[in-house]
Order: sequence, then C-alpha cells, then structure tokens
Amino acid sequence: MAMPAAMTLLAWNRLVRAADLANQHCAGALRAVGLPPPEWYDVLLALERGGAQRPRDLQAALGIEQYTLSRLVDRMVKARLVSRTPCPADARGHLLQLTIEGLAMRAAMWPIYAEAIETALGARMDEEDRAALARLLAPLAEQPRAEPLSA
Repeated sequence: MAMPAAMTLLAWNRLVRAADLANQHCAGALRAVGLPPPEWYDVLLALERGGAQRPRDLQAALGIEQYTLSRLVDRMVKARLVSRTPCPADARGHLLQLTIEGLAMRAAMWPIYAEAIETALGARMDEEDRAALARLLAPLAEQPRAEPLSA
C-alpha cells in the first residue's frame, strides 16, 4: 500500500488539528456556563428536527458509533432531556424522544454554542474563505461509497 503524499498528510494533520481546536473551544465555552457538551446539542437538535427516532437512525444521522451514542443517551435520559419509549413497530426496540426539558436545554445552549462557533471559525476567516472551506470539505463530509468486492 502506498504512503499518502506529503501534502495529503499536511492537509490531514491540519484538518484534524483544526477540528480538535474548534471542538475544544466550543466544549469549553459551554462548560464555562454550566451547559453540557456539544455532542448533547447535536442529539437534541436531531431529535427536535426529526422527531422521535430509533437509536440506529439517530446514530446514522449523527455519524457516531453505537456504543458512544448509547452512553450519551443514557446520560441524557438520566438528565431528563431525552426519553425512551417502546417502539410500536418493534417491541424489542425503543424510540428516543426530546422532552420539554431537552427542548429548553437545546434553546439555552444555542446562543453560547453559536458564539463559540463564530469565535472559532467565523471571526478567523472571511466569507469567501469560509465558502471555499465549506466547498472543499463537502466531499469529505459524505459517507464514502462501498467499493465492490473483487472476485
């Protein structure tokens, strides 16, 4: 297997570093005012926008591992931000649903999260560069197509 080109490695390192710094900044801003981490916001927003969902559907929408989502949802249920109800279509499964407290928490988190996003990205790049970055990252933000198995 060929090694990635030097420029590919540089781009990769910068992409990962930028994402880590932005995530740390956003998490720190929320934590500083006693709010939960950005991952909670993502779950709350997905449930607000999509309504009650099975965990596997939420997992696919958010692109996170099943075990990570499971632990996250357990904490959010304990905090009464999300509820679990039996799935009417499959008695073995359940649906995750946003509670009134979860809706209020999502609303409380957004101004802090939005300001942190603006500080981490918006204030550091002009509109043209943000548009170029969004365009360049688009193919990386899509799930890769499965390659056919060779015989």
